[in-house]
Amino acid sequence: MNERSERIDRTAAPAGTWRIGRFAGVDLLIRPSLLLMGAVLVVVFAPRFDGRSDSNPYVLSAAFVVALYISVLVHELAHVAVARRFRMRVQSVTLHLLGGETLIEGESRTPWQELATSIAGPIASLVIGLVGLQADSWTDGTASDVLYSIAYVNILVAIFNMLPGLPLDGGRVFRAIIWQVTGNEETGVRIAAWIGRAAAVGVVVFAVLDRGSDSQSSVNLLIGLLVAWFLWQGAGDALKNANRTSRINKLVARDIGFPGATPPPNAEHLSVDLRGGDLLRAMAARPAEAYALTEADGSVFGVLTARAVDEAYRSSRR
Repeated sequence: MNERSERIDRTAAPAGTWRIGRFAGVDLLIRPSLLLMGAVLVVVFAPRFDGRSDSNPYVLSAAFVVALYISVLVHELAHVAVARRFRMRVQSVTLHLLGGETLIEGESRTPWQELATSIAGPIASLVIGLVGLQADSWTDGTASDVLYSIAYVNILVAIFNMLPGLPLDGGRVFRAIIWQVTGNEETGVRIAAWIGRAAAVGVVVFAVLDRGSDSQSSVNLLIGLLVAWFLWQGAGDALKNANRTSRINKLVARDIGFPGATPPPNAEHLSVDLRGGDLLRAMAARPAEAYALTEADGSVFGVLTARAVDEAYRSSRR
């Protein structure tokens, strides 16, 4: 549902996407796979509307799928709203084969920010579901069937998204809780990622055991396998990011710098106490080959070079 300071080209959509508009300065993008999944969902849901009205079941199914995608967009925009509230820069919202993705530049600075940003989407889906159920009670016939289906799917999405495994929103919420309890964000990422992989295996098992003999069951199996692949891939990406974060957190200016060395003339000053992401962000804000490292009292500790930081990052792989 999960990421600096580079200039963003607004003249063309990223490769493999189409821009459909902007919201509050955020690009709204879709991938061609969204249309493919839309066609599949129309076929999957059409039989559920067959015989319930005089309208063509495929037309009703298409209307339902469009409403579903709008719900997914609202889900992602809820993430955007909270992230912007915390002054995070949101690059884009992309709708794709299995839902949506909000690309937020940088990481949450606190567990609370991570929790609030993550839980906003499922809450939005739950609200849509509850409103849909209420609206369903005021209508009947075809409108009632469509509204109930939209409500049911949104509530299901909200519940599924809150499973405590990455890359689901619930995995990010779980990561935030572990981060708050242990003070270690990486621990939360690793636990939530492995839960995500366990969920992927569970989806495969359920899809296979629940498979019937008709063509509809085959389509449901295919969708289940796609969801499992999405979970497994996303969890794997989270583990890779955890490794990267671990290596970044090992970067300490005091340890990497050269004590007693004389800084070059007009060198940018950095605190010798900087470490991890804070160190990299400070260097990115003032790019240079070498920096003067200073103590809290303003005295010069020594020199830090960009090359030394790069070598320290690379050596941490071993």
